[in-house]
Amino acid sequence: MKYIDLTIPLGIATPPWPTYEALQVKYFKRLAPNGANGQLVTHSNHLGTHLDGEIHFYTPGKDIASLKMDFLVHEAAVVDLSDVCGDYDVYTSKMVEERVEVKEGDILIIHTGYHHFGWDMPFADEVRYMVKHPGPDREFAEWAKKKKLRWIGVDCGSADHPMNTIIRDWMPRQAREADRVFKKKHGKPLAEFYDDSKYQLMHIEMFPHGIIHAECIGGEIDLLVNRRVTLGFFPWRFVDGESSIGRCVAFLDDDEYQEVMKLSKDLPKTRFGDVYNPAHVESINALTKKNLE
Repeated sequence: MKYIDLTIPLGIATPPWPTYEALQVKYFKRLAPNGANGQLVTHSNHLGTHLDGEIHFYTPGKDIASLKMDFLVHEAAVVDLSDVCGDYDVYTSKMVEERVEVKEGDILIIHTGYHHFGWDMPFADEVRYMVKHPGPDREFAEWAKKKKLRWIGVDCGSADHPMNTIIRDWMPRQAREADRVFKKKHGKPLAEFYDDSKYQLMHIEMFPHGIIHAECIGGEIDLLVNRRVTLGFFPWRFVDGESSIGRCVAFLDDDEYQEVMKLSKDLPKTRFGDVYNPAHVESINALTKKNLE
């Protein structure tokens, strides 16, 4: 058995979700004179690769400690939408099912390609990563319920479209830009497409059904797109935790691993050693250019 890490690096430069506490690290002991290094760490739960728990938005929901391992680890479908979604785009269940088989009860990992704009990448762009990534509409949410998905993972700041969150109010310049895209592509203004009845639907409407999600997936996800794989997310056993930082890992048998490693041979690596595919960025940029023309 071999492993592919789908977790982004976590450090003081890792951006939290906008307005949330960033990671702060302080030494309280050093080798000299204490004989050991010791650190104090402060952060929010919505930082780096993390799992949003039910009680993040649903008062009677499960805490993180209540999530069973057979829920967290299961067969998964990993889909690449970087060939069809640029800045501010809306993805659909049809786009997913055209690219990978999704079975009832699966974990679904959505590779938008926007992890390429994360802080660890040569294309790093925090605003694009958090504010401009694509997201779903209610059609996708209803499909996810019918499929009885275990949980969903995304390689960007949120499982919701950023313009269907409070970010729309915080980033008015980008909201105006998105509004032009929505009028062009959907024939209606942003505020009408994502009206109050849909607000943060991937959180508010999904968590009562037990369909939660991981955000800021990354690592070497580019090696696993449009395929099925066994995958697990490992949060803390966090009693009363509304969400949790964790590690996301794909499990491959030796033959699968050798096949995947062939894909990585000629690809560049990030400064932390993760393989990435710049073709995804080229596709996203081309689609975005068309959106903004």
